[in-house]
Amino acid sequence: MSDSSPLPPVRLHPEAELARDALSTPLLSRAARLARWAGPDTRVDAGGGLVDEQLPAAAEVLGLSGDEAAGYASEAWRVAVDTGLVGVVDEEAGTVATGEDLTLLTEGSPHDVLSVWLGALETVLADASVPDLDDLVDAMDSGGEVDFSALDWDPEAEAEFLEGVLANLYLLTASGDGTGDSPVPLPALAASMIVPSDMGEPTNDVLEQVSDAMMRLDDQFRLLEPAGLVAYQPVDEALMADTEAEPPAPLDETDVARYGMVSLTPLGLYGLRARLLEAGFEAPAVGDLADKGADALLDGTATFPPTAAQAETEQWLARREPLAAARELLAAARGLDAGGPLRRLLCQQALSLVGTEAEPALREVLDDPELGGLARVWLTERGAPDVPAPSEDLVFWLTVDTVAAQLAAEGNSDELRDLVAGLAQQHGGFFAAAWRVDHPATADVLEAMGRLHPDKRIAKEARKAAFKARSQQGG
Repeated sequence: MSDSSPLPPVRLHPEAELARDALSTPLLSRAARLARWAGPDTRVDAGGGLVDEQLPAAAEVLGLSGDEAAGYASEAWRVAVDTGLVGVVDEEAGTVATGEDLTLLTEGSPHDVLSVWLGALETVLADASVPDLDDLVDAMDSGGEVDFSALDWDPEAEAEFLEGVLANLYLLTASGDGTGDSPVPLPALAASMIVPSDMGEPTNDVLEQVSDAMMRLDDQFRLLEPAGLVAYQPVDEALMADTEAEPPAPLDETDVARYGMVSLTPLGLYGLRARLLEAGFEAPAVGDLADKGADALLDGTATFPPTAAQAETEQWLARREPLAAARELLAAARGLDAGGPLRRLLCQQALSLVGTEAEPALREVLDDPELGGLARVWLTERGAPDVPAPSEDLVFWLTVDTVAAQLAAEGNSDELRDLVAGLAQQHGGFFAAAWRVDHPATADVLEAMGRLHPDKRIAKEARKAAFKARSQQGG
């Protein structure tokens, strides 16, 4: 993933709601309980971890029992130390005291709470990249050092792999509805890291790598779920019962859930976005543009998916009076630069959300060569009286502007192909007149029509018209 281009926008829940979610996660709530439990008699080892003798008491405080209770208690304590909920007072004596950040969970702002949770997330992400404890013990030499070659484990590569998986999950979430409500099959997520984009049918070797990656991710997502990062449906244990058998290929869509399903929680979406921003990525969220000008709104939503663009525009409009908003949008839509057509299309879409209070603003631009066409469309759609008929020149200019905007927004989409075919069919002399249109994009639009029209004869007419337009423009 490149950090040079913006990611699709996501829709975040309010910080107050996310802070409540963070406080209720098993990871942070356990860490906070242990921080309140810690006292003068609490002892830690040289690394700040609870000494083994105190783990049973810590597990009891957390209401944990069973074989994994000590492990969960140790993890919660480590999070408490790493996030400042507990502070080590004397390393040599191994004494601790309540940390300054513990009060942030009860007296701090929602942003303060989320900052503590982000610190906890860093701890658990680091843990998720570490091999199983038994494997670590087996790979430890007589001097107490871990032999990484025996583990077949590269710490840096493992961390990068998990970061890449989470980045892909974020991208899949943002490219969908931007909320994380649609779970992603674990095989698809693993394949996104393993299978080359230009590979047709994966080879057996690649499929085996995908299966191995799925098993690693299954362990990691089980660990990340208590942190509140993901909602995870684990791989069906029955599929892993026979470790000698060849892993079954997850090809049946009706059965794919058995291979694991994962989605980002609202809190996880917030957390990954925060980490991406810190890493230098441009990761917008719906609402970022609500307090900015109309020029920022139209330029910013140019790369948004339609649903996100509408949600952003609705938030922008909600903070303004309709008439003033319409005037600001129309002013920002002007311009004969390459981005002008798409700005006007986005302006038109934004104005479709504004009521009749905006009518004076639209009437003010009826004679404007760039905005008069969209103004007539808006007024006519609302049944406004006394809307002047457009001239033929204005109709053709608006047509070229609209097709140019669609090209910028969608490229060679099916919708644009239908639009191109309809234009040529409705107006027999379209190309004879269109090449004369005084619009910077005329030649490009006609070339696109020649490329997209299914009828070879009409496509040839479009290309000829494009040549004339370019000659007229001196190109």
